[in-house]
Amino acid sequence: MTSRLRRHLITACMAGLAALTALPAAAAYPERTVTLVVPWAPGGSTDILARALADQLSRSLGQAVIVDNRAGASGNIGSNVVAKAKPDGYTLLVGSMSTHAMNPAFMTMPFDGVADFTPIAQLAYVVNTLVVNPSVPAKNVKELIAYAKANPGKLNYASAGPGSTNHLSAVLFERAAGVQMHHVPYKGGAPAVIDTVANQTQVLFSAGTQTLPHVKADKLRLLGVTEAKRSPLLPDAPTVAETVPGYELGVWYGLFGPAGMPKELVDRLNAATNQALQDPAVRARMDSMGVEIVKTTPEQFGTVLRRDAERYTKIIRDLGIRNE
Repeated sequence: MTSRLRRHLITACMAGLAALTALPAAAAYPERTVTLVVPWAPGGSTDILARALADQLSRSLGQAVIVDNRAGASGNIGSNVVAKAKPDGYTLLVGSMSTHAMNPAFMTMPFDGVADFTPIAQLAYVVNTLVVNPSVPAKNVKELIAYAKANPGKLNYASAGPGSTNHLSAVLFERAAGVQMHHVPYKGGAPAVIDTVANQTQVLFSAGTQTLPHVKADKLRLLGVTEAKRSPLLPDAPTVAETVPGYELGVWYGLFGPAGMPKELVDRLNAATNQALQDPAVRARMDSMGVEIVKTTPEQFGTVLRRDAERYTKIIRDLGIRNE
């Protein structure tokens, strides 16, 4: 054997050993704490869902998974942290439809809600409800439309602020149903709910996490849900679309990583996430809040993300809604 051939064989063997040595490191993920960034304040439905997910992932992945609340700028501050992070799976985002599909239509963004992220798994839909104060003489969507047409501008609808999902839901309803109501914006969802209960405002489109306790206490009347189909959590509640064909607004949560994550890592996190959300205790808690757990592949979630980013950007701009 010549010395040149011997050197080639030694080099090839060393390369093979290096490759074999690298495999366990990749398979060992995670080797340290994983952070789930929540771009909203503690205590909201996004935060509660993220903490339930973190607890389950800590057990299945064998490493601590912690929640880091980075609130501000309509969810953009925390989301930007993840957009700029390394795509190694150690910094992830529990984001929502608003941060990725709505914000770009309202403001100058520090990131691209689609291109700068890796969709890992769609987590859940928040049941989005249409409720009225009991003083409104409408027992269903058809009667609400009739009352609003007979009293143009008399009904006040509350929102968490211009450009919020509450606001968009109501504007879409006005246009689709041919009615006119008066918008009363608040600085957050909680005061919007409180004033609708107090009859300062009469109509509210909002997450069931905020409205259903008041519906159960007979302080608000549930007329319908805004998703394309009835929620299994509220099977007796009709969709708005059953009266107003084509009306739809679905609010979802999803797990994201920075753009460029390896497919093998994405698939592993997707499987671990879907398994975590099937835990009976997690499902029971989410059900009680009006949060409907879903199960998707990364590819399916990516399709939802791109579809909604295009759809809501166009709708918001066409309707001339502004984040004042």
